Amino acid sequence: MCPERQSAQWLGWFHERYRVTRGGWLFGAALALLAAGAVAFSNNLLFLIVAAMLATLLVSGLVSRLGLAGLELELLLPEHIAARQRTPARLRLRNLKRLFPSFSIEVSGPAILDRPVYFPLLPGGAGREEAIYVEFPRRGRHGRNLFQFTTRFPFGLFEKSARVTIVRDTLVYPPLAVRPGFAEIAADLAGELELPVRGQGRDFYRVRPYQVPDSARHIDWRSTAHTGQMQVREYSADPRETAELYLDRRAGPHLAAWFEDAIECCASVAWDLAQRGIKVRLRSQGFTAAVPDDGDIYTILKFLALAQPLAPSDTPDNVSSFHLLLSASPRQFADDGVIVRRCFAPGAEL
Repeated sequence: MCPERQSAQWLGWFHERYRVTRGGWLFGAALALLAAGAVAFSNNLLFLIVAAMLATLLVSGLVSRLGLAGLELELLLPEHIAARQRTPARLRLRNLKRLFPSFSIEVSGPAILDRPVYFPLLPGGAGREEAIYVEFPRRGRHGRNLFQFTTRFPFGLFEKSARVTIVRDTLVYPPLAVRPGFAEIAADLAGELELPVRGQGRDFYRVRPYQVPDSARHIDWRSTAHTGQMQVREYSADPRETAELYLDRRAGPHLAAWFEDAIECCASVAWDLAQRGIKVRLRSQGFTAAVPDDGDIYTILKFLALAQPLAPSDTPDNVSSFHLLLSASPRQFADDGVIVRRCFAPGAEL
């Protein structure tokens, strides 16, 4: 699995946000009371305490600001990601400051992150890496991921945060978790297309020496007599039929929800069949790909990740037959004499 790196740096002092914590409000109230008492009673000790508390506020702001500055965030994603599926990833935070460490940094952010990630200490010039899970809500390209650094260090009086944006395209496939209806379609197609064990076809392949698992009915007695060793006939496997899928992308705006279901059904069925070792060919307007002849299953998934509906006036490609049709206008295919074994259309029962 080749990780896809996405990085962003926080180097400046701007775009910071402050929030006074409960402890900060109590500290401020105590400071106000002591300041009022010092003025009212002209008490030097109270003035010293007030000065120390003001210095504490200044130190708190300076240290927290230095802690958030000079941080670099990297999000390492796997090469292949499906929507609505928890995917393992890694989050790496580096402190670009050579001398000053960063303490108590929490990284939170977009909906794809399953939980905030806490880094208790980042020494100067060092980095830390944490395992996380990400989950993208939809298929397609995801170009901007907004993260937030938060710290309450050193005294917890203020919560200071800074936002960074990772800008890089991430291609997310349609969901591959097979829904019950889609699982039945894939299982039915697999039952039709799966063939006997390799070597049990009708075509003669070769004669080879006998091995323990071989059946006695395949013994070639003529070769056995000629060589003096037990020989058996081996047969080539029957050619495996290809699962033909057709995605008709003609769908109006009112069929947007159905179109997403069709994309998900197509991706789930193609993925399931490919995992079973069955050849799959997907056709759509302007697209044709066969697995494994034209590439792996990810060739199909990449197309489905970016597929968009077309205007209903567009005409479909010339096709003759297929195992699964995904179309909002299946009647047109039937009128054209196309042989359809299964159909996924609006309102169809799965």
